[in-house]
Parts: sequence; C-alpha cells; structure tokens
Amino acid sequence: MSEAVFMTGEFAIAVHAVVYLNHKRSYLSSEALAKNICTNPARVRMVMSKLKRGGIILTREGAAGGYAVREGVSDLSLLEVAETVGTTFVGSAWRSGDSDMKCLVASGMADVMDGFYSEMDGLCRSYLSKVHISDVEEMIFKGKGDLDACGRGD
Repeated sequence: MSEAVFMTGEFAIAVHAVVYLNHKRSYLSSEALAKNICTNPARVRMVMSKLKRGGIILTREGAAGGYAVREGVSDLSLLEVAETVGTTFVGSAWRSGDSDMKCLVASGMADVMDGFYSEMDGLCRSYLSKVHISDVEEMIFKGKGDLDACGRGD
C-alpha cells in the first residue's frame, strides 16, 4: 500500500444524501441537499456524480429536476455506498522505516503496519456490509412516532 485514500466527508455526505432523498421521495436540488447536509452545493454535486455513476441515484434536468434515489435503495448496504464513492476507512499515506535498510525493524515495519491497516479496513467493510439504508432510517426515526421534523414537503 503505497498511497492510501483516506476516508473523507464524502462517505458521510453520500449516506446523508441517500437517506434524505429516500425519505423525501422526490427530486431535490444540490442546494436543498447541501442545506440539509450542512455543506456547500459544489461538494454535494461532486459526491452525487459518483452516486449517479454507481447507479444509486437518478438525475433530472429542469426546474423540477435534481437528484432522486433509485427504487430499492432502502436495501442498499453502507458498504455499497462506501465503494461507490471510493472510501478507504483505515490506511496511511506515510510509511515508517525503509525496506532497503539492514535493520529488520526499519525494513519490515511498513509492511506489518500495512497489514494492520488492511485488516482494520476489512473489519469496517464487513460491518458496513450488514448495515443498510433502512437501518439508518430506523436509527433516526425510531421512537419518533409521527414526528417528522423535516417534513415531506420541506
């Protein structure tokens, strides 16, 4: 592992957008999504383009256009979302030691640490493969009854 891509806010933006779009069941602009996610529309558009390429969301042009989720998105795992936006959960762009050094600690540490990072990343992926968009929705709305603070028309 020579260069890791670290987990950025893209994963959180992607999950938030998919859950919100699934909840709203309508097309929303990047501005409306950005307002709910609390980030800027340009950042939302970057993430949404990846979700569109991955077949998770749909787009529509025009005044009533924007982004919507495809059918069946409630069954989508968070791992699928992570993979679509290219998330690595655990990794390092910096490696200690030098494989050309004679000292076994200096020459071997980077590969050992890469193994740890890979194992930890795999554990995150395994966990997220079992969590679905519907689970996130349940966590948010559990025990809230009919209360819907953001409303379907909001």
